[in-house]
Amino acid sequence: MRLANSLTALRLLLVLPFAIVMARGDERSAVFALAVWVVALITDFLDGPIARRAGTVTALSGTFDHTTDFLFVTSGLFAGALRRVFPWILPILITVAFSQYVIDSYLVHRQVKLRGSKLGRYNGMFYFVPTCMDILIRLGWRFLRPALTLLVWLLVVSTLVSMGQRLMFRMSTEQLPSRPPEK
Repeated sequence: MRLANSLTALRLLLVLPFAIVMARGDERSAVFALAVWVVALITDFLDGPIARRAGTVTALSGTFDHTTDFLFVTSGLFAGALRRVFPWILPILITVAFSQYVIDSYLVHRQVKLRGSKLGRYNGMFYFVPTCMDILIRLGWRFLRPALTLLVWLLVVSTLVSMGQRLMFRMSTEQLPSRPPEK
């Protein structure tokens, strides 16, 4: 296995432990959650540049990376929603948006790799932030609570906008049935 894919695989192995420690509300779990989150973030920042430098970027490795990020982020957000830290709508919307992303890329457009968008890319990066903010709040940084609430609702809105953009792009590129020439 290539180094970049090994880093992504490590992040994938962190999904379940992250969900477990995010589901607990105590400070001890928060310390472990922060350590897991930092390792996940480091592996996410390193896997792409390593793959590009080694010339090992493939459509499959890109899908593996995006899917692992999706699983990591949503596991933490769903666990936080169980504790009522995040509204359920955020992890649900991310799940629907990721499904739309995959279906649009592979089934609708018959691409060999995921078809990204600029807003989707930024959303993907910012989806990591609420879980970190929750962890920091549990560690005593309570002043972050209003910023967390604002960020979560901004992500809800930006996810809806991103999904709408993908849908509108899809509708604007569909081939309309041609009419027979008028006599």
